[in-house]
Amino acid sequence: MSPILFWLFALMTLVFAVAVVANRNPVASALSLVISFLGLAALYVGLDAYFIAVIQVLVYAGAVMVLFLFIIMLLDLRAEKRRNLNVAAYVGGGLVALAFFAQLYFVLQRYELGRQPFPPLGVSYLDDVREVGNVLFTTHNLPFQVIGVLILVATIGVVILSKRELK
Repeated sequence: MSPILFWLFALMTLVFAVAVVANRNPVASALSLVISFLGLAALYVGLDAYFIAVIQVLVYAGAVMVLFLFIIMLLDLRAEKRRNLNVAAYVGGGLVALAFFAQLYFVLQRYELGRQPFPPLGVSYLDDVREVGNVLFTTHNLPFQVIGVLILVATIGVVILSKRELK
């Protein structure tokens, strides 16, 4: 991936990730999260991780965000009301963020391994899907099952919460 595309997709991912937090409308926030996921998938394509990029789009940007929007619509969430601007909190947060980025810059300037080119990846005789499936169903079988039960419980909870009482 060319550096211009990398920086474009990285900037897009970060801008829309900030928009997720900054938006007061929950639907706009969820749609910003979809765009952020698409930028992340483009970064995965740049790393030649095509399977993870497709899973990112299908699972996160597709299924999970449809569920989020479904829950937002069922709960009938409204946009948050505007509050008074707390200048001291914004200035303090900005100073902390500036200090963090300055510290990050100075640490990365001294990190020698970050300037070396990444070694080429070895040739794999198994495709990505088979390798991910083997690891998922052998090494990480219990966490995979726990996630399935968690999603089932969350779905049942959404159905129960969205059920309207008849008067």
